[in-house]
Amino acid sequence: MAATTFSIDTPLYICGVVATRGIAGNWEWWSFGIAHIVLIYVFAGLWRRSEMVTDAELTELRYGGRTAAILRATKAFLFAVPINCIGIGYAMLAMVKVVDALQLWQSLGFDPGEATKLWTVIALSVFVLIYTGVSGLWGVVVTDFFQFFLGLFGAMLVAVIAVNDAGGMRELIPNVQQITDFDVLSFIPITNNGGLNFTWNDAAGITATTFSAYIFVQWWSFRRSDGGGEFVQRLLAVKGETDEAAKKEAEKATWFFNILHYIVRTWPWIITALAAMVLLPNLEDAEIAYPTLMLNYLPSVVLGLVVASLIAAFMSTISTSINWGASYLTNDLYRRFFRPDATDQELTDAVRLASLLVTVLGSIAAFYATDVRTVFRLVIAIGTGPGLVLILRWFWWRINAAAELSAMVTGFLIGLVTTINPAINNIFPDFGWRLLGISVLTALVWITVMYLTPPEDEQTLLNFYEKVRPGGIGWQYQQYKSGLEPAQNLQNDLLKVVAATLVMFGSMFAIGGFLLLQSITGFVSLTIAIIGGFWLRKLSKKRTLPMQDPEFHDVY
Repeated sequence: MAATTFSIDTPLYICGVVATRGIAGNWEWWSFGIAHIVLIYVFAGLWRRSEMVTDAELTELRYGGRTAAILRATKAFLFAVPINCIGIGYAMLAMVKVVDALQLWQSLGFDPGEATKLWTVIALSVFVLIYTGVSGLWGVVVTDFFQFFLGLFGAMLVAVIAVNDAGGMRELIPNVQQITDFDVLSFIPITNNGGLNFTWNDAAGITATTFSAYIFVQWWSFRRSDGGGEFVQRLLAVKGETDEAAKKEAEKATWFFNILHYIVRTWPWIITALAAMVLLPNLEDAEIAYPTLMLNYLPSVVLGLVVASLIAAFMSTISTSINWGASYLTNDLYRRFFRPDATDQELTDAVRLASLLVTVLGSIAAFYATDVRTVFRLVIAIGTGPGLVLILRWFWWRINAAAELSAMVTGFLIGLVTTINPAINNIFPDFGWRLLGISVLTALVWITVMYLTPPEDEQTLLNFYEKVRPGGIGWQYQQYKSGLEPAQNLQNDLLKVVAATLVMFGSMFAIGGFLLLQSITGFVSLTIAIIGGFWLRKLSKKRTLPMQDPEFHDVY
């Protein structure tokens, strides 16, 4: 999972974010760490008990009838084609920028001139298709393991050399402050005016509204609020002798991902971005600072190793995205609606054709895109809105297929229009207000639709509860009818989420504080992480008490 999100676009994206919004701008992706912690303690076990391959497939376990089938088809299309292909596109765009900055075509004796972008996209598409077709899902998992650590080693190598060339950290930090007209170094740009009087730092690179939207809205409103498709595939691949053992292994795997994704890999790229601001102050495109810095400051042998690490990171993400998109198109569209009795050979051919389609569309997106940061915000915008429904469907019987379908389509359309329409962009230039607006409007639509349409069939709801057995009070009637207690202690799991959040972000900011010579931030963050760790350990030892037969009312 860590390798899947470790793409070549990430260092370019972080260089651009730090140069234009400061370190605090990274909350745009840090905020998803909360959702990933929720995945560990709340959703990992639910997904495993559902035994679903994709979250689109889950829809016909949770819902029933024609609307559920329409929802499954709609989600499969939206996730596999526009959303997934845009993601593939910005990863390819980053690779195009790296190829151009490093002049890789010229090093091979070929000068494509103004057609550099076109030829690079074509070459990448062919290479990726061959790689993905040969490896498959398990091949991707195995190669991801080595590619991730090669990429991480390369990132650390670049950071060390860049900081050394910038005069060391003690010279780098004041130089960065001098060449910027905004607060580039704060993790949380809030000023303490004495006592408990805290105000927003007006010199911050992001607005208070955007920061608040990242922390309080984005992580639960996004379409991956309950785990997301790629992660679900990896969690279901975790083995255990019993369901409880498999759940624990899935929790360990997700924790390992969080440590690598947020605590470990964050700082090499941020430090490199800061060094690039000092060493390459006149670059028009801040995103190419990373490959340009590599070309100008790395020895040739080291440069080759780091380029290999970037290619590994690119292949890791793209191959997973192609397999993910192809699985949606094959399992949730082709086999479900067109060829339910398809032979293995037909399914293999369908996967190959779907992989080709996804790759071609991703290549087109890469060719027309110009800015990784802008495309990343588009991905966030079109995925914002349905997250709350995706969470509630696990814990409340009243959520129906019509509600989820309306949330998915509404969020996608509003996010798309508000992002690509210049007129709306000018009216609402603040990204935080845009996220809040998408979430609120989507909620108004799906809540209205939910109450205007009937609930799911009683037997469908009972079957879902008996298989998944989620906690909370939203399934009291089904608990009574089935005679089965919930398989999770939701209250304790939510407390674990709070404690684990303190551990993860405390650890991340402790490392960042000490690296960037912010000792107070480092010690305070370390203290928070330790407190969270002791609390989490205590909660993990707490035994789940058997639940009494719930009181219920006939809500049907």
